[in-house]
Amino acid sequence: MAGSTITTPRISEGPLLELAEFVIQGGEVDVSLAEQLLGLPESRAYDLMYAAYLVKRHFVGDALHRCGIVNIKSGNCGEDCGFCAQSVFYQTAAGTKTYNLMSPDQMAQAAREATAYGSSNFGLVAAWKGIKKGPQLDQICEGIRRIRAEGRILPDVSLGVAGREEMQQLKEAGCVVYHHNLETSESFYKQVCTTRDWRENYDTVRYAKEAGMEVCCGGILGMGETLRQRAEFMREVATLRPEHIPVNFLVSVHGTPLAGKEPLKPMECLMALAVFRLTNPTSDIFVAGGRVQQLRQLQPFLFMAGANGMMVGNYLTTPGRTKDQDEELVRDLGLGT
Repeated sequence: MAGSTITTPRISEGPLLELAEFVIQGGEVDVSLAEQLLGLPESRAYDLMYAAYLVKRHFVGDALHRCGIVNIKSGNCGEDCGFCAQSVFYQTAAGTKTYNLMSPDQMAQAAREATAYGSSNFGLVAAWKGIKKGPQLDQICEGIRRIRAEGRILPDVSLGVAGREEMQQLKEAGCVVYHHNLETSESFYKQVCTTRDWRENYDTVRYAKEAGMEVCCGGILGMGETLRQRAEFMREVATLRPEHIPVNFLVSVHGTPLAGKEPLKPMECLMALAVFRLTNPTSDIFVAGGRVQQLRQLQPFLFMAGANGMMVGNYLTTPGRTKDQDEELVRDLGLGT
């Protein structure tokens, strides 16, 4: 049923069952409605989370998606993204370790370690603006082929902006998912990064889909955006219909321009996560960076707020939780291992 034929629900007191049914029946949560939901008082957080949980259960069930990543090339990135410790502009102050592109053998070994964490997908992430056809892409494709040959985990890549030819080569090598974030809304993007155009990010995701790969596309919340811009971002992601959406919460990294931003409160994170589910009802939504630091003791609630996955192990430049801690969390919630 087309979203335009369904009456927009009233945001009344109570558990927002009308809102959940609206989305389940094919209604689209537009920017104005998403902004209204994000602005609800904290006392309505559980009502909002319950609506998102019902939508998650309907479209994706309770199956748990877990993924891991490795930095296959760290630091010395020429972009000036204000949140990133790998930027050449901030990495010295942030104390970021730098190294050149891993060998295919090192990539395969890192994939084996991710398998031990129970991940189903494994991302090869490189710190640069983008990838072009040439020796570096050939080296990454060889790493992908080795991971696929072992048959224990599905290889994904996050290599920055790329064109149609690069996407086709990655697809032929066996890449399953191309990850590339919009990071934030188009209207706010220049406050975060001036060395890249937001449209380059958007087009990169389109090219990956055209090549026949699944796409993983999300961004970071809590960088100073308004609620309106946060809602715009969620809808912009929705227009790309990504199979997977990583939701990150800004982690303050010393030496970066966004280091002084006040962190989001745990309930604010959960409410944003719920609205992400309501605007993107059929995607895998998993919580990545900031899960430990911003959700703190409320981490188990991420699954009640609409997420159906999480990133396990360490992140690119910040620590995560141990394998045992995450396995205990999953067992205690009855979500399987």
